[in-house]
Amino acid sequence: MIRRDELLTIPQVLEELGVSRRTFYRWRQLGRAPICVQLPNLELRVWRSDLTAWLDSRREAA
Repeated sequence: MIRRDELLTIPQVLEELGVSRRTFYRWRQLGRAPICVQLPNLELRVWRSDLTAWLDSRREAA
């Protein structure tokens, strides 16, 4: 079964990351947030694959 990528809303991303909206937007200002897609209505979305890649890029060697 092939699973398709999905666009997540910002509230979904916040819930998955366990951070506040304020923190997420501060990360965006600093260029440290996952890549976002801006829709024509100006709402932001994040592809699940981009969120996963972003999280993987933040792994530290134990």
